[in-house]
Amino acid sequence: MNLVTLIGRLTRDPELKYSQSGKAFCKFSIAVTREFNRDEADFINCVAWDKRAETIAEYLRKGRRIALQGRLSVRSYEQNGETKWMTEVIVDKFDFIDTAASGGSSYEDKKSSGESGFSNEVVSEDTIDDDDFPF
Repeated sequence: MNLVTLIGRLTRDPELKYSQSGKAFCKFSIAVTREFNRDEADFINCVAWDKRAETIAEYLRKGRRIALQGRLSVRSYEQNGETKWMTEVIVDKFDFIDTAASGGSSYEDKKSSGESGFSNEVVSEDTIDDDDFPF
């Protein structure tokens, strides 16, 4: 089974392009921190197609977090008589991790500024009023 699931930050703005047949595709890379050493990251090349590509290119920018699921693709090409290999993730599904309102702020950003990112306040059902909900 060829299944890849990643959460990381875009290392640059996504590039939206169109194939000769007019199909949209978007190339980008994400930095994924390692589980046991947060000071190290792997940089993974990714490709999204069609509507996924257009959405990623429109709404995501360098530094924003993304969760994605896809498949690993390994291909080769010839350059100056030498065979080169390229490995990338073909995106099947994705989710935005940061909200637009947060401006890319995350737990990691708050941690570096001294904020915990979590509240110690205990919320019970008595403190939530039904009139607080817009629906």
